Amino acid sequence: MATAKPGGLKRYFDVNGWLFVAPALLLIGTFMIFPILRSLWLSLYAGKGMMMKFAGFANIMRLTNDPVFLKALTNTVTFFVIQVPIMITLALILAAALNDPKLKFSGFFRTAIFLPCVSSLIAYSILFKSMFALDGVVNSALIAIGVVDTPISWFTEPFWAKTLVILAITWRWTGYNMIFYLAALQNIDKSIYEAARIDGVPAWARFVYLTVPMLKPVILFTTVTSTIGTLQLFDEVYSLSAEGKGGPADSTLTLSLYIYNLTFRYMPSYGYAATVSYVIVIMVAILSFLQFYAARERK
Repeated sequence: MATAKPGGLKRYFDVNGWLFVAPALLLIGTFMIFPILRSLWLSLYAGKGMMMKFAGFANIMRLTNDPVFLKALTNTVTFFVIQVPIMITLALILAAALNDPKLKFSGFFRTAIFLPCVSSLIAYSILFKSMFALDGVVNSALIAIGVVDTPISWFTEPFWAKTLVILAITWRWTGYNMIFYLAALQNIDKSIYEAARIDGVPAWARFVYLTVPMLKPVILFTTVTSTIGTLQLFDEVYSLSAEGKGGPADSTLTLSLYIYNLTFRYMPSYGYAATVSYVIVIMVAILSFLQFYAARERK
């Protein structure tokens, strides 16, 4: 009776395993890995359109002398520093409030707060443009309650244009983060809160010293994903700014929108656009590392 060769069965299953994953690996390599490597190589070229030549690190030097890039970088960092903490804090507070078993119509409120993140970008952009117009409902309400005397130019003044973008992002994505916190809160043993309540711990202390530490992994996850999303901000700025150019006076221009302009709106500068895209990659990597480092378990 013939016997199988040593290791033959293992090799058989190894080959079959690789055959099963080969289509997925081929697609990942074609549509993810190759474009990444290609864009990295492209960042070493300079020129307009197809008239490009190898320029080494000239594009990197160009970054430091490009006022539009520096403006886009400043705007992107501003959106990140202001919007992400507000959104994460608001999502955490809303989740804690909606987790209260005594709250009536909690299902309705959860759905209403989550709904913006699944709404159409075009639909909500039109809604915001209508609401924040000079004669829109927002200005009418602010004037009616005496907050302002004249309508605010949300789309033509740099400060208010930035504020509008921050409001739009917060409105759209707070509910998305809230769902993660709400799911995590429902998995926390209620006896922990009962024991703290019996010991006379006030509600704010239970939130700060019990809820927040127990949600630490989820907070880290939502902070990292929100950081990546904000540094890649494009949709809201393109839809809400004048002519989709990041106006007024580049006050809402972000790095992603600048890459789009370099590639499709101006005379194409593919090499420089690729270089700017790697600025986002480096920023995401550094900030994600710092967030993981700050959230690490200290012995």
